[in-house]
Amino acid sequence: MEGTGSGFNRIYRSFLRILRPFDGLGLLGLRLFLGPIFILSGLHKLEGIEQVATWFGNPDWGLGLPAPNLLAWLAALTEFLGGIALVLGLGVRLAAIPLLVTMAVAAVAAHWQYGWHALPEQTLTMPWEWRRDLIAAAIERRDKAVEILKAHGDYPWLTEAGIFTILKNGIEFAATYFIMLLALLFGGGGRYVSLDYWIARRRGIGLD
Repeated sequence: MEGTGSGFNRIYRSFLRILRPFDGLGLLGLRLFLGPIFILSGLHKLEGIEQVATWFGNPDWGLGLPAPNLLAWLAALTEFLGGIALVLGLGVRLAAIPLLVTMAVAAVAAHWQYGWHALPEQTLTMPWEWRRDLIAAAIERRDKAVEILKAHGDYPWLTEAGIFTILKNGIEFAATYFIMLLALLFGGGGRYVSLDYWIARRRGIGLD
């Protein structure tokens, strides 16, 4: 038994040595996934900053947040500049912090009341969904919309590029991005594939 365990340990250590040169690929994947999303979201906010500020501040149909102009600019610049930093792998851990705050605020202020799911589900995919009533309501409205489209439109053409659904608008996306940003906060930009790595190596910090 001891020999078997020792053999497995040697094989596993060899496996880890093989993976070691490529361990930055997972973090690179997170950066290249999140970076463009934040860049485009931030750019969209910058192009319509007045409308964003109005939505942030309006208590009736908006978020009712204090200092809406300041928060709109902070959110837009955080997403735009933070997204660029993620793509480049420059200051990844520092960039992740304000992005984490932005995602937390978005989840609580804009999406919490709609529960977990971003889209309605026929069956619950997450046991902690707390707005199950909205799932049934969204599905009912989606089915009604599909019925109208089938009766009065060219439904095969309308759905050729994808089926119709209703945005339930829960915290699912914001929470997912938050978790991915946590991985970047603690993992950094990754070996070999980020500017952070090469800057640290040049300064002799050594991230190996």
